Amino acid sequence: MQKIIKSSFVAIMLLVLYLPILILALYSFTTSGNIGTIHGFSLHNYITLFTTPELRAMIFGTILLALGSAVLATILGTLGAIGSHYGKGLGTRSISVMNQIPVVNADVVTGFSICIFVIVVLGVDKESYIPLVLGHTVLSAPFVYLSVIPKLKQMDESLYEAARDLGASPIYALFKVVIPQIASGILSGFMMAITLSLDDYFIATYTKPATFDTISTYVVNATKGSQTDIKTALWALSTIIFLLVILLVVGSNVISNKKEATGGSGVEE
Repeated sequence: MQKIIKSSFVAIMLLVLYLPILILALYSFTTSGNIGTIHGFSLHNYITLFTTPELRAMIFGTILLALGSAVLATILGTLGAIGSHYGKGLGTRSISVMNQIPVVNADVVTGFSICIFVIVVLGVDKESYIPLVLGHTVLSAPFVYLSVIPKLKQMDESLYEAARDLGASPIYALFKVVIPQIASGILSGFMMAITLSLDDYFIATYTKPATFDTISTYVVNATKGSQTDIKTALWALSTIIFLLVILLVVGSNVISNKKEATGGSGVEE
């Protein structure tokens, strides 16, 4: 009976999570302008998505922003995690505590704070894209930190100490010993940073240039309009993003399982 209850609960949760996405994906392959009635099969939404210059520019700009901010966030988050792990004293604890604040803080507060500090106090123009990139970097870096810290704690500390005893400099030991051991955590943090950037709405709203839209801000504005073709093309975009996420998750799990089966990535001689 307990197994039946557990299985039923899991099935209901999966249904609640994935059924709306599957319905949206189904309608993306139809000529329907509204969800409720299915007319006929069509690839019109996908053709519109990739042939409309406005949509292509929005997608390209969002991906470029996500990759750029994710690289910066990964560098900062990884360095912060390594410094916190190997550092000593009260400062290392302070880093861990301060890292938790942006994680639990509301995005709207973070976005508004960055807007005031960077744009108003420092006088940086929104059109430079600097406030937008900084905002997404600040949003993502703490999550990279949280992805890397567990890998550092799981790592065998004697590997780094052995490298230092054999004459390796701290920088050489960092890149040849530590980084390979925590590479999976860094990759997870990088993927999380990309996802957070793609998903963000509030920070982008406060810091983006007037002529630029991310996927989130564009979707919100498009759903308020009356352009049916644009609305339904966004169904296709949502379906593509969902499929890409599935491929990335499955691919990362396959790679992790292969590494575990072969005993890890090892350390270079």
